[in-house]
Amino acid sequence: MKRREFITLLGGAAAAWPLAARGQQAAMPLVGILSSGEQPAPLIQAYHQALKELGYVEGQNFTFERRRAGAEYERFRALADELVRRQVAVIFAAGGTVASLAAKAATAAIPIVFYVGGDPVTQGLVTSLSRPGGNLTGVAWLGESMGGKRLELLGEIVPNATVIGILVNPKNPDSIFEMRNVQDAARLLGHQISVLNASSEPEFDTVFARAVQQRVGAVIVATDPFFSNQRARLARLAARHAVPTIYDRREFVESGGLISYGHDRAEAYHQAGIYTGRILKGAKPADLPVVQPTRFELAISLKAAKALGLEIRPTLLARADEVIE
Repeated sequence: MKRREFITLLGGAAAAWPLAARGQQAAMPLVGILSSGEQPAPLIQAYHQALKELGYVEGQNFTFERRRAGAEYERFRALADELVRRQVAVIFAAGGTVASLAAKAATAAIPIVFYVGGDPVTQGLVTSLSRPGGNLTGVAWLGESMGGKRLELLGEIVPNATVIGILVNPKNPDSIFEMRNVQDAARLLGHQISVLNASSEPEFDTVFARAVQQRVGAVIVATDPFFSNQRARLARLAARHAVPTIYDRREFVESGGLISYGHDRAEAYHQAGIYTGRILKGAKPADLPVVQPTRFELAISLKAAKALGLEIRPTLLARADEVIE
């Protein structure tokens, strides 16, 4: 081979190396994440750890495609369509029931792992919890059933409150079920419920101002991904208006909120990661039963209680999984 021909051949091969590398990168399976916003670091770590346990490490043998809708839940369908066009191997619908329904409407072929607070059977996501059928499975914590328990906890902290507000996002179908659960419990406990609607940031100020005008004694913040993303602001507003408020997850208390009661979300994300990994290995969603969390957390902030002039009973503190001084 002549020297000029060899140099030409070598140059052509060198130019092809980046293309080959890009081809290997493109060959890695994509995991689509459909959420309303950025998830807290401990949840992401739990999800990554589960994938790692099954041999999947981001950037080595798979990569993420993330889509976030923020407060605009109506965007979920378009974002789900984008993930389908990207030909992702599996979609993790971390944005609740709305995101899961959007993903289901977008594809009947790509496996979907959901993380929802409502009943996935009632919402039409699966045929049954034990035999999901179709291309969806995941984790359902049935959060709407926790509303009554949160109302009871508020009764222990603010026993003289007769009017209890419940902050709901009307764009979230799960809110209807949680609101009904709270209303049923309120009738038994002798409370009056005031429904407070908010689906955007500007409405938060109005909602808390109205709660004060209506002499609402305490507020339950319903389970909602958008509310979770706005937890610091909601906690500040509750403190500013001196309204004792209970939330569905401990991150609210860590952000300055008074009290929370809900499932262990890190456990739920770990299970979602396990299912994602198993599907990447070839498992079918129809064969993976819907999982329900087994651990629940009660978190209380003594700092927030002191600012509100509330005294938390020692018996309630003893039941708490986390107490913030």
